[in-house]
Amino acid sequence: MKGRVILNLFAVCLACLLSCKLAHAQSNDTVRLKEIPHVLTWTNKPLKYSYANGVLRIAAGAKTDMFRDPNVTYNTDNAPKLLFTADDDFVLSASIQHAFKNKWDGGAFVLFEDSLNWVKFCFEKDYTGVRRVVSVVTKDVSDDCNSAMIANDKVYYKMAKAGNVITLYYSNDGKKWLLIRHLQFNHKKSIKIGFLAQSPTGNSCEVTFSNIRYAAKRIKDPYTGE
Repeated sequence: MKGRVILNLFAVCLACLLSCKLAHAQSNDTVRLKEIPHVLTWTNKPLKYSYANGVLRIAAGAKTDMFRDPNVTYNTDNAPKLLFTADDDFVLSASIQHAFKNKWDGGAFVLFEDSLNWVKFCFEKDYTGVRRVVSVVTKDVSDDCNSAMIANDKVYYKMAKAGNVITLYYSNDGKKWLLIRHLQFNHKKSIKIGFLAQSPTGNSCEVTFSNIRYAAKRIKDPYTGE
């Protein structure tokens, strides 16, 4: 009798252990953020990530990037991305911060239809060494639009979709927004959006996303983002 009880306890413990391992494995593939009402999944796994108290941190590994060079000499898409299926109209905003150690280290918002059609809105260390607002629109090949220089290692980004129009903004304080790009993005497939970290020339880059906000709504004025 005693042996049977011990055996039953062992079976229960083993089942619990396996259950925990399965749950952990599932949590590595899917992520929940309290600010986003949709399940997020990884495209390219990060070195590590964490989410606590509304702060998401993603660490990209060595030589990670997302770019399709206009000269067709450099095409890569191995940067870790945490994405979710977006509503037809939406507004996504967050602050982005990192250490700017290596050239082109960056944190970004991504809007993704497929591997040939996407938008990357990146806060990166540019080729001159400064902190830069950079946007990349890809329709088979990428453009590369370098915009405002930022004095600090933290900036606020906003991405809005209204129908087939995408608008990108940045802000120094999260209150007053400046329009960076206003573009048409026709798509046949559903759109995914989310967060990216990259380190094209370095060994790693850890990006912090905080003040995350998401709403399934259509902006009325593209110049204010509201």
